[in-house]
Amino acid sequence: MAERISKLGLAGAVACFFSLVIVNNLTDYSTNFAFVQHILAMDTIFADSTLKWRSITNPTLQHAFYWAIIAMEMGIASLTWIGVVQMGQAIRGTASEFNQAKFYTLLGLTASCLLWFFVFLGVGGEWFVMWQSPIWNGQPIASRMFTITMLILLFLRQPDLESE
Repeated sequence: MAERISKLGLAGAVACFFSLVIVNNLTDYSTNFAFVQHILAMDTIFADSTLKWRSITNPTLQHAFYWAIIAMEMGIASLTWIGVVQMGQAIRGTASEFNQAKFYTLLGLTASCLLWFFVFLGVGGEWFVMWQSPIWNGQPIASRMFTITMLILLFLRQPDLESE
């Protein structure tokens, strides 16, 4: 039972985290948008970078990109919350029932890994060379969040066995 409670608690923490991220992104829109805007505009990368042709300076596209990130975060939060509820309902069930109840949480955690790895580290970090910016480099936090989420995903992925 302790392992199931641990899995439920960690999944709940991820769901809470993404809920807070969404609230922050919506209630402090301009501050958080500035991050996305500067990354896409590539206006703080190395002055002699030959990759600036990739920049997106159109405000409509910048807002669309930011809203796509918020939509992904909403999807992750929703999937994870659904999984938390289902895991909570199955916590005293059989191992098979609890393993099946993890489905949406596993989808949410996988989507989180894709957000941090592909969107922030891949697209932001490599395509828009965020790592070159001394001000707007979000790679350390993205790496940390990818690692945390992946560890939780791997822990939840471990099958629960029938209690003895």
